[in-house]
Amino acid sequence: MRKGIHPTNYRIVAFKDMSNETMFLTRSTVQTRETVVVDGVEYPLYKLEISNTSHPFYTGKMKLVDTAGRVDKFMNRYKKHLDAKKS
Repeated sequence: MRKGIHPTNYRIVAFKDMSNETMFLTRSTVQTRETVVVDGVEYPLYKLEISNTSHPFYTGKMKLVDTAGRVDKFMNRYKKHLDAKKS
């Protein structure tokens, strides 16, 4: 492994899944602008649109809801083709 290429400024950061309000703490070097208090301790906050608690692969849900509605647009556009393949 090459020396001197890995960051050294790791700190505990709170990551918040905005689709279901789940929050988890882990070490990261991500830059943040907001903070949040968890169990009386203030941590930098990084907001996520999707995490393992809301991703269809991990939850088993077939429908993905995203902020732009891209998946729904695709499903509506190609519904005839998808239904024909199922039959």
